[in-house]
Amino acid sequence: MNIKDLVTLALEEDLGDGDHTSLATVPHDAVGEAVMYAKQNGVLSGMEVAKEVFKQVDKEIIVDILITDGSKINVGDKVMVVKGRSRSILSAERTALNFVQRMSGIATFTNEIVNRIDGLHTKLLDTRKTTPVNRIVEKMAVKTGGGYNHRFGLFDMIMIKDNHVDFAGGIEKAINATLSYLRENNKDLKIELEVRNFEELGEALRVGGIHRIMLDNFSPAELKKALKIIDGKYETEASGGISIETIRDYAETGVDFISVGALTHQIKSLDLSLKANF
Repeated sequence: MNIKDLVTLALEEDLGDGDHTSLATVPHDAVGEAVMYAKQNGVLSGMEVAKEVFKQVDKEIIVDILITDGSKINVGDKVMVVKGRSRSILSAERTALNFVQRMSGIATFTNEIVNRIDGLHTKLLDTRKTTPVNRIVEKMAVKTGGGYNHRFGLFDMIMIKDNHVDFAGGIEKAINATLSYLRENNKDLKIELEVRNFEELGEALRVGGIHRIMLDNFSPAELKKALKIIDGKYETEASGGISIETIRDYAETGVDFISVGALTHQIKSLDLSLKANF
């Protein structure tokens, strides 16, 4: 899935066999101009995606991006101007806004959390807790807000979580089976292992063969202790029960990464609007 294909799907969903309201009310030869502007403060994301929406509806529409992705915006800021057939502008309006509002909401929240751990070693990661089919734009928005992308899907990294461990019959069996699978299938994928307690951590260190250890639902004090035990042998990631209020406490332990699912699955879209400009 790429941006072009995603936009095509979104427009098919919205337009169906035609924007009958615009076709019924607006003369076919009418042309106009509309301005997209911010109704909330935040971090802007999705400008190029919105441009793709307008261009797919009507390749002759002129799109002028006034403020680029990653910029801080304030109420009343004009972020984009579109000019062309009035029917085309109206047909593209909602889909373009949906992308920009959702992506800007993600970028804004991500940036807020990134600021909470500013100056520390830890990097903020997203997760796979995304809206189906929209993962590419939601992960783009995380990067726009200053965060980092974890694996994109199930195909680009091995991530042995608690259910995998339990179904496999334990950590040692899960790791050994993974190593055998990668050899047999000639695949070169990083391996991350989730541990739930210090007993599992000890077993993971004994078995080895992995690249990163995810410490799930460890308190900051427990995390600090675990990092001393790991002693830099593997990359480390903290996850579970971490809020915007507590994330700096976790980051101050020196953990390499903190993953936060809420970056993409508990987001309120940023309010923007598109209005005819006369």
